[in-house]
Amino acid sequence: MSKERKEWNIVGKKKYFFAASIVIMVVGIVFNILFGVELDIEFKGGTLIKYSYQGDLDHNELENLIDSSLDNSFELTFSTGDTNEHAFNLTMTDAISMEEQEALDAALLEAYPDSQLVKTTSTSVPPSMSEQFFLKCLVAIVLASVFLLIYVAIRFRKIGGWSAGVMGLIALLHDVLVAYFVFVIFRIPLDDNFVAVVLSILGYSLNATIVIYDRVRENRRIMSSDATIGEVVNRSINQSMSRSVNTSLCVFVAIAVVTVLALANNLSSIVSFALPMMLGVLSGFYSSTFIAGPLWVLWKERKGAGKGAGKGADKKKDGRGKKVKA
Repeated sequence: MSKERKEWNIVGKKKYFFAASIVIMVVGIVFNILFGVELDIEFKGGTLIKYSYQGDLDHNELENLIDSSLDNSFELTFSTGDTNEHAFNLTMTDAISMEEQEALDAALLEAYPDSQLVKTTSTSVPPSMSEQFFLKCLVAIVLASVFLLIYVAIRFRKIGGWSAGVMGLIALLHDVLVAYFVFVIFRIPLDDNFVAVVLSILGYSLNATIVIYDRVRENRRIMSSDATIGEVVNRSINQSMSRSVNTSLCVFVAIAVVTVLALANNLSSIVSFALPMMLGVLSGFYSSTFIAGPLWVLWKERKGAGKGAGKGADKKKDGRGKKVKA
């Protein structure tokens, strides 16, 4: 006879997992208070223009030339690339018109005809438009969360769908905050990639949570009627553990490769998605396995519905002593 597979007492040690999450949240909040969060131009408005050139340029002379061509205050930063290729970034807090950009390009080309000056990037967003874009992104995240809650509530209504959905949503909020703190800690400007990361993590993490809830629904039918809700959820988590680990590991390795390549090639637009997503996958595995289910068990136990969660839990006796569906 084959030995029965040992189960990890995940639900029984839920306080340790909750404490670990609280520590992560506190560390993230402290970083956010001390260092704040950087907003990309898409969210705060302004102008960013990037130029590449070859050879050497006098930095003071270039700054004076730009100052005479523009009426706005600006910041000039330089970067050195491979061989003889260099670049400089021009950032402003205000948006400028296309005519002003064309006038600046003409002045630079006239002053440095032999430098092979090329404008590689140009972004100009009025503050009012950036605020609207930011609000639309928040609305998209909120709507996605609401629809996910309704989906879980309907699909798992036989095991208390609304409470399961709310606990799952709290676990998703945990993942969203982790993704946000990655942007804060690694000093990545908050841009539209943040929205893409959040929506991707919401879908990924919820899918892992749904697998566990589905096992809970099945185990309630086949386990003993004396089994508590904690025992049912704990077994369901253990049964789903291999699947969750393998899936998370595969996704993590794939995104880690993308992150390394993006860092090696200095592709900041890819790094701002891949790095938070990579850590978000780990958070999604952690929250769906160690937070959502145990948190739901805690809720059920506080509501006095923690006993008799196994087979026959959805039945009660009528006045004649017969069992009927609740």
